Amino acid sequence: MSRFLNDVEACVPALRRYAQALTRDRDMADDLVQDCLERAIRKRALWRPIIGAVRPWLFRMLLNIYRNDIRQRRHKPAFVPMDNSVILEPHHQGEQYARLALAETAEAIDRLPDEQREALLLVVLEGVSYEEAAKILDVPIGTLMSRLGRARASLRILTDNPAPRLRTVK
Repeated sequence: MSRFLNDVEACVPALRRYAQALTRDRDMADDLVQDCLERAIRKRALWRPIIGAVRPWLFRMLLNIYRNDIRQRRHKPAFVPMDNSVILEPHHQGEQYARLALAETAEAIDRLPDEQREALLLVVLEGVSYEEAAKILDVPIGTLMSRLGRARASLRILTDNPAPRLRTVK
């Protein structure tokens, strides 16, 4: 039991990063990770060390909880908190360019279809191997590779601008 909890605890930072990348909201990501950890501890009898490492099992669980939450939210009206509508201006010109480029890339990632975004974030953000990502997403490795290829091609198209789009002040 203690080895299981140690393995789960070691995965928490990666789960938080992935959840935050999926939700783009720190509070929602923390709730998602907490739900995942609660379910993992409650259902620890279902995990078998013979089957494999606990990390893919946890990522798969987190992804399933996230997908279920999305399905439930489709039936509820959208809520936009006021504090997220305030945009802070960066202090330096170089910093401003980098922030705009980062925001544009994040927006492009958000526009990707869910299956491409989930695969891309697992492999690029979390550094999960193709084999492990295919297990987490429950798809053949060829399907994962083609989702990654399509996601990367879409990102190249969506972010192909040499500089972020800026409004001209007259």
